[in-house]
Amino acid sequence: MAAAPNDGIRVVLADDQDLVRVGLRIILESEDGIEVVGEARDGREAVELVTALAPDVVCMDVQMPGLDGLAATRELVAAGTPSGILVLTTFDRDDYLFDALEAGASGFVLKNSSPEALVAAVQIVARGDALLSPDVTRRVIERFSARRSDGNGSNGAAPDASPEITPAPQLAGLTDRERQVLELLAAGRSNSEIATALFLGEATVKTHVSKILQKLGLRDRIQAVVFAYENGVAVPGTSAS
Repeated sequence: MAAAPNDGIRVVLADDQDLVRVGLRIILESEDGIEVVGEARDGREAVELVTALAPDVVCMDVQMPGLDGLAATRELVAAGTPSGILVLTTFDRDDYLFDALEAGASGFVLKNSSPEALVAAVQIVARGDALLSPDVTRRVIERFSARRSDGNGSNGAAPDASPEITPAPQLAGLTDRERQVLELLAAGRSNSEIATALFLGEATVKTHVSKILQKLGLRDRIQAVVFAYENGVAVPGTSAS
């Protein structure tokens, strides 16, 4: 559920450390238009609070007792929560990053990020967008590069230098322009950068992105990047022109 432009952003915090929650609350509520409406000390409590309160954004810690943040994220996404989930962690590790994205999180932020970066991340997720930073995009591309280079042979199979890709049938429903936008999304371009590259207005790009997500049955831009690499729309090691 994206927050309406003139509505306040309602946030639930999920972290097992009291001091961390207090700090997050102070940072977020220092920004006009953001209100922390609930706090959870573990993943199970987070699921219950989010289900009851339907906030715009959940700031979800990874490591919590009982049900951890990634499991809680999977449970909420599977239940169809309209809330955007922003995963917070002190660990800059690829396994946490990809687990969070695969669980359906809308963004991934380190706890040592600046207060301004945290507020911006919450605002982005509240708008219904995904927080797809250049660093996250780079890691997604590198992960798919590794898969392609070993022929997707994670089970120890012999590498295939040219693994065949069977594109998903949904791709046929994209217009040429929408496919161009998808290629640029996969290259990590922002809406403004896509608009410049294609000589379009930014509002037009946003419309194209929305239609792409709808036609492909995807939740957000992060899933669109993964889809593009899985289906051969984008190839690691190349960039869209």
